[in-house]
Amino acid sequence: MMYASLLLTLLTFAAGFVMRPIGAIVLGAYIDHHGRRKGLILTLAMMAVGTLLVAAVPGYATIGVLAPLLVLAGRLLQGFSAGVELGGVSVYLSEIATPGHRGFYCAWQSASQQVAVMFAALLGLLLQRWMPTQAMNDWGWRIPFIVGCLIVPFVFVIRRSLQETEAFLARKHRLSAREIYRSMLVNWRIVGLGMAMVLMTTVSFYLITAYTPTFGKEVLKLSQSDVFVVTLCIGLSNLIWLPLMGALSDRLGRWPLLVTCTVLALLTAYPVLHWLVIEPGFSRLLGVELWLSFIYSAYNGALVVALTEIMPTDVRTAGFSLAYSLATTLGGSSLAISQWLIHLTGNNAAPGLWLSFAALCGLVATVLVYRNPQRRLQYKES
Repeated sequence: MMYASLLLTLLTFAAGFVMRPIGAIVLGAYIDHHGRRKGLILTLAMMAVGTLLVAAVPGYATIGVLAPLLVLAGRLLQGFSAGVELGGVSVYLSEIATPGHRGFYCAWQSASQQVAVMFAALLGLLLQRWMPTQAMNDWGWRIPFIVGCLIVPFVFVIRRSLQETEAFLARKHRLSAREIYRSMLVNWRIVGLGMAMVLMTTVSFYLITAYTPTFGKEVLKLSQSDVFVVTLCIGLSNLIWLPLMGALSDRLGRWPLLVTCTVLALLTAYPVLHWLVIEPGFSRLLGVELWLSFIYSAYNGALVVALTEIMPTDVRTAGFSLAYSLATTLGGSSLAISQWLIHLTGNNAAPGLWLSFAALCGLVATVLVYRNPQRRLQYKES
């Protein structure tokens, strides 16, 4: 019963990811046609509405079954907006980057997410210590969403002040939505390969951040405070490594980092988790998570900018976002998949097998995208 309840909770978390591909297609086409700045403002507004809906919905005792349905609706709206959020910001950063620093610029999109990871971990730690369990279940769970709503005006002011990119303004012809959809169909192969490359980064990210509290408490039987501290450290580690690895990809090229990190994940993901579950402890969990954090950050630092470079210019945002959101639909389900694998196999290290599979997908896709040596050099210099 406890397993079924936990799995249902994790599947509800994953529900928002189902909407991401739809948001990527619809909003990605909007951004590629109307501009990066307008698109970023629109996605922020939609995300704010979805978050406010989750934060403010009355309880089940007040409106009955409508309450969980409204929460689900909020999650779906968040997912629809998030489907193009990362792609829109990454394309914007790549187009305003100074020559030779595109990887460094793009890495800050993912790096900024780590601030949210650290804040969420810190907030969870404080709430866990100061708020009774019953109060947390009754209304305390709304606090993170309310805080998110309070940040929206600040982000809105920043995005309103942005200038449209010169690369977008220089385009003489802007495809219509129908032409953009047709172009994505024509370029299905590169979108599919991009999806396979992204799977490695989404699976690793959600395993080391969102799944860590569940894995540490429910599987390893560590204290809630211990797993929140580990999550906080992971966010800090990601924040440090991501821009450094993005800058390194500007020097070495995207290919070397992408291949090296996927191979490292293939060779070490399961062994380090097996080592952890044999004798669970705070220090072991921290060490394993920091190692996986390094692999994720080094890979992601090269991946995001690589996606902006391999997608056709006219559908850069839509193509990037569709590839990323399709992979995130799977990667975001890593919490439920990992819990299911543990239940199915009886092996607490089973999430390492899922990460290894994602790494294999990323390795194969990277080899196919960069199989031409001249293409590797081209992307290095672009």
